[in-house]
Amino acid sequence: MATTGKITLWGVEVFVATAEEASISGAARRLGSSAATVSQQLTNLEGAIGATLLNRSERPVTLTPAGEMFLRRANTILNEADQAKAELAMADFSRLTRFRLGMIEDFDADVTPGLLTEMSDDLKNCQFLLETGASHRLFDLLDSRALDVIVAGDMGQASAGMEVHPLLEEPFVVAVPKGAIKDGDVAKQLRRMQLIQYTTRHHMGRVIAAHLARQNLRITHKFELDSYHAIMAMVAAGSGWTILTPLGCLRAQRFGDDVDLLPLPFAPLSRTISLTARRDILGDMPATIATRLKPLLLDMIVQPAVTRYPWLHDQLHLL
Repeated sequence: MATTGKITLWGVEVFVATAEEASISGAARRLGSSAATVSQQLTNLEGAIGATLLNRSERPVTLTPAGEMFLRRANTILNEADQAKAELAMADFSRLTRFRLGMIEDFDADVTPGLLTEMSDDLKNCQFLLETGASHRLFDLLDSRALDVIVAGDMGQASAGMEVHPLLEEPFVVAVPKGAIKDGDVAKQLRRMQLIQYTTRHHMGRVIAAHLARQNLRITHKFELDSYHAIMAMVAAGSGWTILTPLGCLRAQRFGDDVDLLPLPFAPLSRTISLTARRDILGDMPATIATRLKPLLLDMIVQPAVTRYPWLHDQLHLL
């Protein structure tokens, strides 16, 4: 293939997105572009390099040997470009023009707006792009460079290329219909009730299920849902009980008067929420954002929860 044109950073980003999504339409969705634009950028890049990088006629799209070789270099190119932009922005904070933040849904009603409002006061010319979702999805978007910083539940060992700033630890708790649990053996009473399980399609649901298995608790469940509001509505209506975190329960706070929160009546389980970013890309910015988040978490999450449920005092806390 003869070489024509020049290699552009946009072309490299389109190539990496297509390789990782294994789909031109998937790359277009991720980049906020059109499939036609993605296809044209790939043609331009292949022309500039003088080699076919992708088998675009295959479903899913696959890399050619030349594409596999170039992908390693392409990731290095994008990392260096991100770092260069970050260094320029950090030299003059007001230069930052785009910031892509991922936040778990637990914070979208209060903490996230508070953080973005504070940051916008400093970054007058910056466009803020927010993605909310489950932790595993946010980590995928961070890995694929679709986000700059995420705030999410930890999912195990962080990769060497990431920096992690722990923010909050919270326990898993039991939510039951108001007054359903009497004095006595709580676990025994729960076994007589239907479990409404948080979906095991998400990491948090798998953590809960694995913890129950470790306790040799085989509790049948008829419902497996991915919505805090739906789960808490069913608990409030007396359809069963569930295991969630205080953040998940309080997010559906309109059902709070009809639900009791209790400690787990077996071995405790907790999760850590952290801020994660790619290492050495944004300078001191991730640490600065983590510092800003903690007072918001204390005022909007920890103190209201502990006031309502004093037994959470030693279990729900900043890190």
